[in-house]
Amino acid sequence: MGAHTIKGAADTRVVLDAVRQIVRVLHESSRAAEMRVGVTGAQLFVLQTLAESPASSLNDLAGRTHTHQSSVSTVVSRLVKRGLVTRVPAAADRRRLELRLSPEGRRLVAKAPDAAQARLIAAIEQLPAARRRALAQSLGALTTAMNLADRQPVMFFDEAARTARKASRG
Repeated sequence: MGAHTIKGAADTRVVLDAVRQIVRVLHESSRAAEMRVGVTGAQLFVLQTLAESPASSLNDLAGRTHTHQSSVSTVVSRLVKRGLVTRVPAAADRRRLELRLSPEGRRLVAKAPDAAQARLIAAIEQLPAARRRALAQSLGALTTAMNLADRQPVMFFDEAARTARKASRG
């Protein structure tokens, strides 16, 4: 093996180790949320985002969670069904619905562990703009090379979404 190949293997290992560490902390965070308060990591992330302030719409919440609107909609629907989130007519425009935590949702958030997704977003946002752009371009190229670019991303560890995908395949 030439020096170039060895260096390439080392870079690949660094990338894979970083991805492994990120996935591991996201998985551990999701499991902790399920064990402690009975919600998935995705649900906890949405609840904690709404705890910071109500969302004026699903699109607003999708933007604040950096997630596609359809993924957030699925998670919110489950939280509404469980009575943890409410859809309330907006004061300024009664035709619009705002998303808010219910009293039960507030109690759950108060005793929940931190969602790792929030730490991941904060870490990404702390990167200098040029490094953030380079990371975005590199990860975009990686998903394209893996033929994943056309697949709709879902929220991290949204177990119900994963179960639904499995059911539709088999």
